[in-house]
Amino acid sequence: MNSVIAPGAPTDHTSPVNTLNLFGSFDPMKTTVDHTLINRLLASLRKVQWPSLALALAIALVSAGCQSSNLAGAPAYPPSSSTKSLDPGDTLRLNFPGAREYDQVQKIRSDGRISLPIVGEVKAAGKKVGELQAQLTRLYKEQLQNSEVVVSLDAPAAVVYVTGAVGKPSRVVLDRPMTAFEAIMEAGGFQAGLANLKKVTLIRSEHGKHKTFKLDVNSTITQSSSEAIYLKPYDVIHVGERFF
Repeated sequence: MNSVIAPGAPTDHTSPVNTLNLFGSFDPMKTTVDHTLINRLLASLRKVQWPSLALALAIALVSAGCQSSNLAGAPAYPPSSSTKSLDPGDTLRLNFPGAREYDQVQKIRSDGRISLPIVGEVKAAGKKVGELQAQLTRLYKEQLQNSEVVVSLDAPAAVVYVTGAVGKPSRVVLDRPMTAFEAIMEAGGFQAGLANLKKVTLIRSEHGKHKTFKLDVNSTITQSSSEAIYLKPYDVIHVGERFF
């Protein structure tokens, strides 16, 4: 592509999912309950014989403290890989406690399958780690005295996301060095009559911020030679729409 990344881009903007980070001085741990202050307030309220209000205030303050503790302890990372459905390109580690010679590491092929000793081809994509592990244990029950198979996700597949006016907006696995144009083709190509080739953007996350680049995909189609822009894991490509 010629001048694929337009002059003047990138433009930094804060991701919506990080909106809470705008409140830089906010510390949930500092909102914990001051029990000495609660006791003083309760004592004062009892003196004026407002027991119901005293009880309500105590419950409200203690609840606030519990909520703050929960927020502070919330996980900072996505859920465990055990809840993730496996994808082509994911690398699995398979351990056979009863037959160590079968221990291995395999990458799920593009057809979603892995190839294992004795039992042969097994479909892995679309299953959770625990589901695949249970299936393999059943398959080896007739083959091994100890049929246990321990499956773990060694490395998730690197993916990019293609959205907007394409045939099939989806995740695309980076199973090889891939250009932005190739990723669009993997996602079904440009949607006929709707895609605007002058409004294609690449969104890349770097150092906690999203950077947006304009892509000149039109030159890839119309010119005999253009610069190829290779993607990085978790890039997002958005194809804009035409407005008539």
